[in-house]
Amino acid sequence: MRIDKFLKVSRILKRRTVAQEAAAAGKITVNGREVKPAHRVKVGDVVELQFSSGALRFRILELRETVKKEDAASLYEVIA
Repeated sequence: MRIDKFLKVSRILKRRTVAQEAAAAGKITVNGREVKPAHRVKVGDVVELQFSSGALRFRILELRETVKKEDAASLYEVIA
């Protein structure tokens, strides 16, 4: 699954275009490497997303095409 789609499905970012813009601006890294919006992620990848107020680092636990709002947080675990 593409990183931009994962960020939208998991509801970490609200829209896929926002995820694409963040990747294009160099604000997303996967396993320590800066990635483009089309980068393929897999279970176990560690993703770091830079925000103006700080960073969010998480590990992907599951990939799904669609998920209910209540279950979105089960797709990843936040790493301190």
